[in-house]
Amino acid sequence: MHQQRPGRRVSRAQLLTKFAFAKVERFFHIEAVSGIVLLIAALIALIWANSPFAESYHHLWHTPLSIGLGQALFSESLHFWINDVLMTLFFLVVGMEIRREIHEGALSSLKQAALPFAAALGGVAIPALIYLALNADPARQQGWAIPTATDIAFAVGVLALLGRSIPGNVRIFLLALAVIDDIIAVLIIALFYSGGLDYSGFALAGIGIASVILLQRMGIGSAYAYVLPGAIIWIGLFITGAHPSLAGVVLGLMTPVLSSRVRRRPLALISRVHRQLLKEASSGNQQLVQSLRRLRIAQRELLPPVTRIQTVLHPWVAFGIMPLFALANAGVSLQEASIDQDGAQWVMFGVAIALIFGKPIGVISVSWLMVRLGWCRLPSDVTWFGVCLIGVLAGIGFTMSIFVSMLAFQNDGLLSAAKLGVLSGSLVAAVLGLLIGGFYIQSHKRMSPSID
Repeated sequence: MHQQRPGRRVSRAQLLTKFAFAKVERFFHIEAVSGIVLLIAALIALIWANSPFAESYHHLWHTPLSIGLGQALFSESLHFWINDVLMTLFFLVVGMEIRREIHEGALSSLKQAALPFAAALGGVAIPALIYLALNADPARQQGWAIPTATDIAFAVGVLALLGRSIPGNVRIFLLALAVIDDIIAVLIIALFYSGGLDYSGFALAGIGIASVILLQRMGIGSAYAYVLPGAIIWIGLFITGAHPSLAGVVLGLMTPVLSSRVRRRPLALISRVHRQLLKEASSGNQQLVQSLRRLRIAQRELLPPVTRIQTVLHPWVAFGIMPLFALANAGVSLQEASIDQDGAQWVMFGVAIALIFGKPIGVISVSWLMVRLGWCRLPSDVTWFGVCLIGVLAGIGFTMSIFVSMLAFQNDGLLSAAKLGVLSGSLVAAVLGLLIGGFYIQSHKRMSPSID
């Protein structure tokens, strides 16, 4: 019979380790930090691609990486594995963010979502029209969707840098607008950048979707069980010719927003299992393993899958996948960009101008029109100064805009020009956002009554 060991004093090293891990975990969930890391990764890529070691930069991303089983071998470049495979997790988080907002967030009611939805449409249409006005050539017009996207992590991260003086409803408005922006971007990618589809792949993707539904009906709550169906959906979309990373959006939108049904409420079950564990641990009962299993399931079901999985994936996506994507794709050689050829300079100017001016004009003008017509009203604590701040921050395209650039252009010169436009436009939008945010905070303080 096993006896419980008496409690031992926790060492100083253990306390320091626990404290350090708690601080690191908190650090990884600060939104402003993820935006800074993303910017640093992009700067490293730019410096590396324009340094004496530029050849090593391009060689690295073209390094083949293979997986195989028996005679079957799948070999692609490292660039492919980042953009087409790892970015699936990025789109999975995007899909779950959309799912949550529709269920209980800013998109849960038509009245609440109407203004951000209209503002997002304006923020998509005006930049696209500005870009097309500057790029009449059919070859360059393929990039019309590049300045229509908003980078959620970067935009919300810049807003977080301004501190808590910014009203919470401004952040909610920006988040809702960015989420709707992502929905539109996903639809644009699926409809306009997936030409020549092989419809046979949809049958395989359908099998993957049906498998996900079956597992959910069976009450399978472990995220690992959905890896194989997710891979089947990815392969199916890859065969069709659509961008396979959209499989992440499909899985994200299918992620349950409610915990699995269990016989007992999770808290009640945890309390019951805890009492059993105290008895079984002291008596050496063989049911200890089974009780621990029930405890893990109850702990898991305390949070709905859409929240639980997104919380786990967020640090990996924000501090791993997105910076890696920026590192692999933001390295534009300024010497080889050749923006003076094939009208590439107009691609760069079109993207940058559309992000810096088109986004704010679209967001602000449509918002003003909706309020003026009486169809919507501004959320509480959101002034027109706040709408201007939201419009400027919406001009931070970055991750999604670079992603669309690579789908829009096969020509290296046009692609490099588009990336330069995205980088410069997003940087200017971020700086303007910080400046306008500073003025907004000062004006907000002056308007607020002083408290002695």
